[in-house]
Amino acid sequence: GVLSGFYPLLRRQIIGREENISSSFYALNIISDTENLENAIYKVIRLEKDLIEFEITTSNRRIVKTYQFAEEAPYTFDMAISIEGDSKNLYLTSGVPEVELTSGKYSPTLKMRTYRKQKNVVDQLALPKSITTVSSIYPDWICNSNGFLGLIIDPLDEIPPGYRTKYIAGNTLPTRLTLIDPQYKLYPADKYPGYEMFLPLKASNKKTNFRIFSGPFAKDILKAVDATYSNAITGYNPEYIGAKSFHGFFAFISEPFGKLMFSLMQLFHRTTHSWGVSIILLTLVLRIMLYPLNAWTIKSQMKMQEFAPKMKELQKRYANNPQKQKMEMMKLYKTKGSNPLMGCFPLFIQLPFLFGMFDLLKSTFELRGAVFIPGWINNLTAPDVVFSWSMPIPFIGTSFHVLPLIMGAVMFLQSKFMAKKPQKDGPLTDQEKQQKMLTLFMPIIFTIIFYKMPSGLNIYYLFFSLFGILQQWIMNKQQKKNLIKT
Repeated sequence: GVLSGFYPLLRRQIIGREENISSSFYALNIISDTENLENAIYKVIRLEKDLIEFEITTSNRRIVKTYQFAEEAPYTFDMAISIEGDSKNLYLTSGVPEVELTSGKYSPTLKMRTYRKQKNVVDQLALPKSITTVSSIYPDWICNSNGFLGLIIDPLDEIPPGYRTKYIAGNTLPTRLTLIDPQYKLYPADKYPGYEMFLPLKASNKKTNFRIFSGPFAKDILKAVDATYSNAITGYNPEYIGAKSFHGFFAFISEPFGKLMFSLMQLFHRTTHSWGVSIILLTLVLRIMLYPLNAWTIKSQMKMQEFAPKMKELQKRYANNPQKQKMEMMKLYKTKGSNPLMGCFPLFIQLPFLFGMFDLLKSTFELRGAVFIPGWINNLTAPDVVFSWSMPIPFIGTSFHVLPLIMGAVMFLQSKFMAKKPQKDGPLTDQEKQQKMLTLFMPIIFTIIFYKMPSGLNIYYLFFSLFGILQQWIMNKQQKKNLIKT
């Protein structure tokens, strides 16, 4: 099954589910620790073109909430709250973002900006396992997101110190993904818990003002909002761009590479208007940048081919003494100024860029849902789909992805193209055995790893391999010319 229509920012009531969800999970609701305030019914007391005001009156308090659109900034509106009477243990809720999956991964993120050590600092908070209450910190703003979309609550007036975070079981507030082929339990509710943040409120007849950003965490959008509310005279900048996260297990390594790569992609996108083509052009630029290092590696491999007969001679001479054979081989490598491990060097130097691209696809809203080839590659942040079915198959899942197979085939051709041909007589040298194993197993391993990876990552590595074949062909041609001259 496929979900149609719009995709909500926040989790909400699922049609057909008998149990109603608590309104304490709604965004910008006011809840209390001591009474069931979240289910109270507000009434509209004021309605204008760009403004709406709600009121609720209980036995011990009166609350007025006012919402007003902020025309000057995208995805932003103003909210004001006034509380007359008892305000103890009152909190403003962030709501619970809906699940977003990239390569099957769910990346909920809680953040907060505070002022400490003479500067503003944005911290990513640990996801709570139950309820966590902090009372000694004054948050400048808080953020609750699913990686691509989220909500920022920015108090513009003084509020009590502290904040609260809460774990919400997936069965209590199920994601909309549970509606996809529920008979096969592709997305079990308990696998996708939710998280909510709360800010304390104070009693004041005067309004407490908040600025709310509710939308995509796209770099250009967040920068535009920051620019709108920044003040050059006072030096104030809300720094909502800090709400954007770079997701990845090795993010501390891949983030600089990912940011560089996306800057180049944005440059190409201004001309091509296609993120898919931008990825291809990016791989070309990276191949050109890495050309000297790759060329050095290829030359080293070619150099090793020149003394292959000597290596075979050593193998025959010390066939009964493996330790002596290895020692003589190492002497030979040292004499010739070569290294048998140089064949792995091209893979190592491209790993930071590979991780950068993978994490970029998980963290960049601009690439979310980007179509490259309609009907086949409909989302660069998800696997390509040629056809699909309902019942999941182990490892394969519910859809057939052809890009990883093409990528694996091209990688195999590249390995065969780069590997030197063994001599017809005699046993294989250690280097030839290593190349034979790499040629056979690396494409298979990468195909398995990449099978459920985003199509954008498969496109990147596919063309990286194709351009690698082109570079090898150029180097081989140059070598032949040099041999003819000599």
